[in-house]
Amino acid sequence: MVGMDWFKCMMIMMMVWVLSCDEAVSGAKFEELYRSSWAMDHCVNEGEVTKLKLDNYSGAGFESRSKYLFGKVSIQIKLVEGDSAGTVTAFYMSSDGPNHNEFDFEFLGNTTGEPYIVQTNVYVNGVGNREQRLGLWFDPTTEFHTYSILWSKRSVVFMVDETPIRVHKNLEDKGIPFAKDQAMGVYSSIWNADDWATQGGLVKTDWSHAPFVASYKEFQIDACEIPTTSDLSKCNGDQKFWWDEPTVSELSLHQNHQLIWVRANHMIYDYCFDATRFPVTPLECQHHRHL
Repeated sequence: MVGMDWFKCMMIMMMVWVLSCDEAVSGAKFEELYRSSWAMDHCVNEGEVTKLKLDNYSGAGFESRSKYLFGKVSIQIKLVEGDSAGTVTAFYMSSDGPNHNEFDFEFLGNTTGEPYIVQTNVYVNGVGNREQRLGLWFDPTTEFHTYSILWSKRSVVFMVDETPIRVHKNLEDKGIPFAKDQAMGVYSSIWNADDWATQGGLVKTDWSHAPFVASYKEFQIDACEIPTTSDLSKCNGDQKFWWDEPTVSELSLHQNHQLIWVRANHMIYDYCFDATRFPVTPLECQHHRHL
């Protein structure tokens, strides 16, 4: 009986642990972390799903209620279905001001049947022009997929369904600036960009398919919240967070293999190899791995 009671107790403890883990990884409600930032009538909450709509009157966007310095932000997105040519859906982190830092996911719409392209970009001290583009290995319009940005003092990692697709390392020891001293908000938006988004602007938005709708759920921000943007000591001091651990801020062997696979099979464009735009290879490209 004693053994049976011990077994039952262990089973109950395991069930409680599993339930608590499920609660920890589940997303927050939209209004707990975010608010509409423009065109509020085009930002609609339907239960656990928030939708941003684009029509020939307006796009829409939302922003986080707080700003952060380092951590991980994730969101599940189902992109615009059908003919989405000319549209851009963005999920990104950004600080304020002309010398801002920014980490971008930009999903470039396309004509029906053509693959969606995701563009990533990194701005440091107001300087961007670090675009990479790849084709996704699934249809992002039929189901929700998770897009994440993991930001630590060592690197910025862009992930799709936890698969790393880009790593931007801290190369300050090489004299290259890194985004580490500006708090960032988290944002998403949808807008018309048919002057460049699809085949370089050759394919325009067909407004007969409007409204174009991007859907969101599972809102997660596990990051160091900044009480005021002028005081970064809470997040940039000696305190260690989980994202500072080498096992987290450095890719594992499996993740390295995933990144190499993504680049080998799905990379469409990398600014590091664009000799027309950059006759001299950008300095960070000379030091980043997986090139």
